[in-house]
Amino acid sequence: MKLYRRQGRMLVEDKGQYYAVDESLDALIALEEMYLRLQSIVSSGPPLGPAAPLIFEAPIEHQEVWAAGVTYYRSRSARIEESRDAGGGDFYDRVYFAERPELFFKAVAHKVAGPDGKVRIRSDAKWSVPEPELALLINPSGRIVGYTIGNDMSSRDIEGENPLYLPQAKVYDQSCALGPGILIQPDPLPSSTRIRMEILRSGIVEFSGSTTLTEMKRDPPVLVEYLFRDHSFPFGCFLLTGTGIVPPDNFSLRSGDEVHISIDGIGTLMNEVA
Repeated sequence: MKLYRRQGRMLVEDKGQYYAVDESLDALIALEEMYLRLQSIVSSGPPLGPAAPLIFEAPIEHQEVWAAGVTYYRSRSARIEESRDAGGGDFYDRVYFAERPELFFKAVAHKVAGPDGKVRIRSDAKWSVPEPELALLINPSGRIVGYTIGNDMSSRDIEGENPLYLPQAKVYDQSCALGPGILIQPDPLPSSTRIRMEILRSGIVEFSGSTTLTEMKRDPPVLVEYLFRDHSFPFGCFLLTGTGIVPPDNFSLRSGDEVHISIDGIGTLMNEVA
């Protein structure tokens, strides 16, 4: 089953049919048996009737979005290279091999773009890239209850200049995208789950790459456990789990580019660069 947000209301989709959900996403996440509640909605029916193609919003309400960094070897290598001149490469190497993960705040709802919405590059950045990531939906008690696609927009030149500039490189209006929907299932995603990204410029593929969850060094439950240390999330939260797909160093996003991110079992998130 998948959860979608449309016109401020939640829908649950099962086998191609959509069903109205009375509860908000905030209220659903608060339910310890959210999966059973959605099953009951589907089983009691009826589905919504035929309609024009549905336009969905970012599936977020009052959840915070957090992110984990340097969870893939490819990301470690890129961070070391971009910060080499500033002498910060050692930081990222140490994070990759450390027990404690890198975690940072990413966005609140009004800074998040939805499917087919626009993401942004910073006006003072010269080297910007999208970071395709598996996003975890976590309930207030710290349990992973769903999965969606995240785009962690990043200004590599700003972070590379000094690791302490990471919040400016990562956190700004429409620096994050989520969607199109949330896969709700009680079991973890298989490690073979593939993440793919294509960047189109004037309709032509400028970059493409893929990875699998097998390449992730840190297990999602471990990332969640660290995030919830001395932190409370009354409405739950999203956690971006890092990227294993990094465009080459001579690539930077431009206005008008399209970023397509696909994850097996979840779907495709498409955003245009504003």
